[in-house]
Amino acid sequence: MEKKYGTTKAIPQMILAGASCDDIFVIVLFTTFLSMAQGGSAHVMDFVNIPISIVLGVLLGAVVGYALYLFFETVYARKHCVRNSMKVIIVLGFSFLLIAIEGWLEGKVSVSGLLAVVSMACVLKFKSTEFVSKRLSEKFGKLWLAAEVVLFVLVGAAVDIRYTLSAGLAAVLMIAVALVCRAVGVLLCVTGTQLSWKERIFCVIAYLPKATVQAAIGSVPLSAGLPCGKIILSVAVLAIIITAPIGAIGIDCSYKTLLEKN
Repeated sequence: MEKKYGTTKAIPQMILAGASCDDIFVIVLFTTFLSMAQGGSAHVMDFVNIPISIVLGVLLGAVVGYALYLFFETVYARKHCVRNSMKVIIVLGFSFLLIAIEGWLEGKVSVSGLLAVVSMACVLKFKSTEFVSKRLSEKFGKLWLAAEVVLFVLVGAAVDIRYTLSAGLAAVLMIAVALVCRAVGVLLCVTGTQLSWKERIFCVIAYLPKATVQAAIGSVPLSAGLPCGKIILSVAVLAIIITAPIGAIGIDCSYKTLLEKN
């Protein structure tokens, strides 16, 4: 995006937005199936609650995001300066609050806290001035530099290499099949758009890597005490090892060829 490749048709923006929504749906479904695995049975309401949690999460986040926007604008109108660093702290605080609300309402109302956080950020981005949203984005990007190191170090420390090796070819085959299905899904999504075939191929390549969400949720079954926890974590790490380099190298080597520079 910074190098202005594919920005005429907003391809990088589309991939970013789609990947974020994809991660949210993955986390919501993962949480649902994890609760089924812990309970030992599946109920119809478990599946009914998925769209409910998505809709309520979006609405809750939108309301909180709009309230924060009004707060920042009111404070600015009254000549009170709120530094961007303080805005980051406030937004982070409300993000943790939204995650906590999901836990408080568990068993009563299904709400996706993570989706609420994304929705809140989208509303702030849409309503705030370009300068403010850009500064906030830069500051959160700096926070992520430290957070991603902590995340992957913790995942690496939890991995038992023996389970990763024992997963063997079956795990690699499962990952390969998943990537093929993912590629087909991306091609179906861009069918009927104005994207050329080169641009569609780039979208497929850009959707190959999976790392952050696998790192974040891969160890959850293990910490939840499920017997299959170690093998799930090992396969999640194996997916990162296989897909992350393929995607990163593929994107770096192909974007100049497959995308047009604005």
